[in-house]
Amino acid sequence: MFRRVLIANRGEIALRVIRACRELGIETVCIYSDEDRGAAYLDVADRAICIGTGAPKDSYLKSERIIASAEIAGADAIHPGYGFLAENAAFAEKCRASNIEFIGPTAEAMRLLGDKATARSIAKKAKVPIVPGTEGILENDDETLKFALKVGFPVMIKASAGGGGRGMRIVRQKGELLDAIKQAQQESLGAFGSSDVYLEKFIEEPRHVEVQIIADHNNNIVHLGERDCTVQRRYQKLMEESPSPSIDAKTRKELCASAVRLVKAAGYTSAGTVEFLVDKKGKYYFIEVNTRIQVEHPVSEMVTDFDLIKAQIRVAANEPLGITQRQVDPRGHALECRINAEDPAHNFRPCAGMIEKYRPPGGFGVRVDSYAHEMCRISPRYDSLIAKVIVHQPTRDESIRCMQRCLHEFVIEPVKTTIPFLKRVLAHADFVKGTIDTSFVERAFPQEK
Repeated sequence: MFRRVLIANRGEIALRVIRACRELGIETVCIYSDEDRGAAYLDVADRAICIGTGAPKDSYLKSERIIASAEIAGADAIHPGYGFLAENAAFAEKCRASNIEFIGPTAEAMRLLGDKATARSIAKKAKVPIVPGTEGILENDDETLKFALKVGFPVMIKASAGGGGRGMRIVRQKGELLDAIKQAQQESLGAFGSSDVYLEKFIEEPRHVEVQIIADHNNNIVHLGERDCTVQRRYQKLMEESPSPSIDAKTRKELCASAVRLVKAAGYTSAGTVEFLVDKKGKYYFIEVNTRIQVEHPVSEMVTDFDLIKAQIRVAANEPLGITQRQVDPRGHALECRINAEDPAHNFRPCAGMIEKYRPPGGFGVRVDSYAHEMCRISPRYDSLIAKVIVHQPTRDESIRCMQRCLHEFVIEPVKTTIPFLKRVLAHADFVKGTIDTSFVERAFPQEK
């Protein structure tokens, strides 16, 4: 096992990793930017090192400084959390070249699955259903138009690298296609440093369902069931739940088996998430793999009673998972709400500032992952996530009622948050019935698109 781990991240995920390490008897080193100086979670680490100014490009994205900090601190591993450098294969290589273990998959597996076009090819060979799409990146206008006409509009343009909705466009008419491709390429280049995009058939009114997997170096791969991430706005997830209310036992079994088959074909180790779209007829299609821990990982932890962060660390230390698929027994229903510093009444405008009053919810089956506290400053430079509220109850109805109670209790002032909007989502009849798709928010709350 590692003696000391450097955490190359900030906020709630940094605190989450610190806690897991401490329970494993591992010392922690946390990096921070000038913007995060004085953050309370830094006091929980054994050591904190400033690596730059507030802009991510001058701090949390400076791989050389991060590795140098790990060397100075005597860390023998780096946990990247999510975001920033978590899916950067070159960073993983640099860590291992410096004799510092990267707590995550190999650089080769990250490249194979992190690139959407390559991942589709692997999925196809592993007999995992994929959305009809181009075999590679778009280079020829005539061939692109020919493909679009063959599968039929609407089609989806996607960036081959990255995610989060950047470099994505839905095109519903032939005359809009080429201009939309150029726009997507420009956006992808700016966000990910690559202008490569590809084309897929756009699945109308789908649900977004993902499978959490964890794999060790002994070829032991297990899944922790599925999470439903259908409640989203502009491709950004707002809520997650497990199990999905929309798929039956047969589809669940096939979906999870497909996820395991895919990561096995890529020689994958560590935690990862395989994402699918499920159409109105219950047919599912692979869309991408996230080669890191996800924001919503607590949902899977709650229903399986399995600590994914500890498992990541153990696998990176070349220890076995210690469980088999038969030992994974999801129970009850878990629901997560992301509390962001955004104002839904004004087009979800980011709302940075000082939190003067902070009172999180509690009670049976309630978990709050957050770095926030009274007199905590929310920076405009980083992601707007303040907290994640996760509840676990015997049934979905009980989870919804428990979450409604939690959001009623949760006080964050005077910073505007998404809590009022999430309350409306939880009370909406379509959400309660589980009959929604990924366009639910735009359709049900048109004034808050």
